[in-house]
Amino acid sequence: MVETIEIADMLIDVTRKAVKNVHLSVHPPEGRVTLVAPTNTRIEVARAYAITRLGWIRKQQERFRDQVRESPRRFVTRESHYLWGRRHLLKVEEHEGRQGVTVDHRTIHLRVRPGSDTSKRAEIIHRWHLRLLHQALPPIIEKWEPRLGVTVERYFLQRMKTKWGSCNAAQRTIRLNTELVKKPRDLLEYVVVHEMIHILEPTHSPKFFEILTKNYPNWAGARLELNELPVPAI
Repeated sequence: MVETIEIADMLIDVTRKAVKNVHLSVHPPEGRVTLVAPTNTRIEVARAYAITRLGWIRKQQERFRDQVRESPRRFVTRESHYLWGRRHLLKVEEHEGRQGVTVDHRTIHLRVRPGSDTSKRAEIIHRWHLRLLHQALPPIIEKWEPRLGVTVERYFLQRMKTKWGSCNAAQRTIRLNTELVKKPRDLLEYVVVHEMIHILEPTHSPKFFEILTKNYPNWAGARLELNELPVPAI
């Protein structure tokens, strides 16, 4: 059960779980705040803890507000689009043949039928992004399953506003943000490893970070880079 507390002009979602310590998080891109506390924690105690961290919370929210945001895409020729961390220019080619996307060194070629609108062009690009992620993800998962000693039963791709990924530890599934196709490949790998470790340790406990540090020592740098890259317009 999630409870919401209000401190000044800030709403914080509080969840009680079987954890040993309180975990306070500020989530990109909007700066949403969550607090996970041990099962028997009184709401007044959770509120008092959050108040002591108000300065830190506001600093994190300010950083997300200042983060560069992509302008809404119109899917027109010479518009900038990112793929695996690199900027490409879009070239729209109208013809009656098969619709689709190809990419060369720094140009994404979008083939559409004459008169196609923005939503149709966006749909074609999105389907292409899904194909790229479905190609990239299985080798990463297969690489890390024996290293971590876990099995991913299934992964899902989804547009997300506030998370790069999530994990259902009980079902051994992970869910990944489709926006990751725009980020460097090593950051996609970091998110996959992060979520796979949640199968072993569902919360951000000290044990979770111990496993993460042992297997992915540069996780802090990867997380910082990921959260400082341009995010989609909301």
